This record gives sequence, C-alpha cells and structure tokens, in this order.
Amino acid sequence: MALPLMPKATAVWLIDNTMLSFRQIAEFCGLHPLAIQGMADGEVDQNIVGLDPVANSQLTRAEIERCEKDTNANLVLRESAIPIQRQKKGARYTPVSKRQDRPAAIAWILRHHPELTDAQIRRLLGTTKDTINKIRERTHWNMTNIKPTDPVSLGICTQTELAALVSEAADRRRKMVAEKPDLIPETHVEHAAPSAAGRLSAEAAIASAALGIGKPKEESDEEDEPTVDSVFGKTEG
Repeated sequence: MALPLMPKATAVWLIDNTMLSFRQIAEFCGLHPLAIQGMADGEVDQNIVGLDPVANSQLTRAEIERCEKDTNANLVLRESAIPIQRQKKGARYTPVSKRQDRPAAIAWILRHHPELTDAQIRRLLGTTKDTINKIRERTHWNMTNIKPTDPVSLGICTQTELAALVSEAADRRRKMVAEKPDLIPETHVEHAAPSAAGRLSAEAAIASAALGIGKPKEESDEEDEPTVDSVFGKTEG
C-alpha cells in the first residue's frame, strides 16, 4: 500500500484538522493506532509540524468528508500523489558531507585501478570527468593536500560496487585480448649495460689471462724438471 509523503507530519495534521478516527489515520499513514493516540495526547512526536495532505494533492476534501461520515471507511491516496519509480540515470548523488572526500577517492582509484574508465569512475564516485582529469594531471587546486584513500572506507561506495566495476573492466580486457590480440603490446626484456665494477672485473680478467696469471694448473705451461746438467752447467758459467 502506498503511503503519503511524511506520514507522521500528515498524521499530525489529520489529528488536528479532521474528525477521523485514530484507526483511519493510522491505516492511511502506515502507523499504529497507539502511535496516533500518543500524538493526539502530546506524548510522542511533539515537535512535528503538520503537513496538509489536501494542499499537496495527496487527499481531497471530499475523501476526508466521506471517511468522517463512515468510521469503517479508509482513506484512499490520490493516484497522482503516488510516486512513480524511475530508473536513475547519470552520476551517483554524493552527500555534501562526503563531497570533500571525492578527490582522495579519485586519486586512490587512479592509482590502484587504472583499468577503470572515466565513465565507471564517474558512476561509482558521483564526480565529473573534469575533476578526474585534473587529479590525473595533478592540476587540481588542492593537489598538495589530496591523499589517496579507499572510497569504501570513506563511505562513498560499497565494496560490492567497487568489485563489480573491477570485474567488469577485467572482462572487457579479456574480451579485447581475445578479439584483437595484436593490440596488446609484447613485453620486451632489455639487457642492462654492464656496470663500472663489472667492466673493471672483465678488464682485470683479460689482463690476467694475457700474463698467464690465474690459469688452472692443468692448463698452465709445464716447466722443465731440473737435471744435473742444467744445475751444474749454470754454476760453471
């Protein structure tokens, strides 16, 4: 059953301005008859200001009079007053208290989930493309004070919403790789240039090899074993 806008405020007005029973008011406003009686006695909700349902087109005067004459009848909300549920479009609404935290959330998303598109970030955080670009390019007016912070911890979005967008981005990338694998750049491994210490070690090794220093024993030149003739021949000379 559809309820009027601001049911308690409507109930207060009906108590003060009509002869409807507590049951009729309770049924129309979706409240308990004891709650209506407490309002009438001034025991509960004393600070609520009454809202006229006739002035805002939720009831007609004729409908109120009909139910005043028959205590068993129930008030019927006007069809034009029943809100139509429409699918929301555009960016998410962010409470004013959270808007100052959005730049920090955007910086966090750009750092940890660069695979998300600007459209996804706008939808998740309720921001604008201009703000995203300024933070990405570090030209935001408050850039020095922006500290990347998880939007979930800031209360801007839920973990489920963030995970859904990350999964959506991953699926999009897998589909792109499957359809056009040539668009994904190959990873090239470059050989690092030798360091100064490495070059010195290589030069030392070359010099040692030229002088015969450090050769393994089995590869070194064999020396002639001393003989009697060689020893005494040197002493005679």
